[in-house]
Amino acid sequence: MIAVALVALQRAAELVLARRNTRALREAGGVEYGAGHYPLIVALHASWLIALPLAVPAGAEPDGILIALYLALQPLRYWAIAALGRRWTTRVIVVPGAAPVRAGPYRFLRHPNYLAVALEIPLLPLAFGAWEIAAVFGMLNFALLAIRIRAEDEALSTESARRDVYARGTGASAPLDRKGARG
Repeated sequence: MIAVALVALQRAAELVLARRNTRALREAGGVEYGAGHYPLIVALHASWLIALPLAVPAGAEPDGILIALYLALQPLRYWAIAALGRRWTTRVIVVPGAAPVRAGPYRFLRHPNYLAVALEIPLLPLAFGAWEIAAVFGMLNFALLAIRIRAEDEALSTESARRDVYARGTGASAPLDRKGARG
């Protein structure tokens, strides 16, 4: 199935970029949040890519409208990745003192990349008539994104609280721990 091969190549290229950015963020003092759910996300995406060619008969004709919708999501994904720049990764990593990105699609949506992925996961199998794959992986992804977004929101709110304390000049003597308490 050519579509799956193309998506797998796309995701592999993104992983290369994500690993490079992850390394740089960690070198800059970045703190990872929600690491416990990360293997589940990797497993979900890998399983989704494996399940598609197993569920879709060879030579199956895709629904052109659903493929067009899938392709229409790609600019949103890459706009989000471009807006985050070197801060984009497949993990939740926050560099202390860094303000949240408010450029690009982040001016309008809190989690534009997650929105694109949440729609991609069911759309591609639906385009090939694999509604079972669309339903199962769509629901699993939704559940994992709920965990992921909670971890990301916690990371951003913790860092925001840290910045606010230091901006008021009340916290220069003691650093805050990951939960925002004085150390």
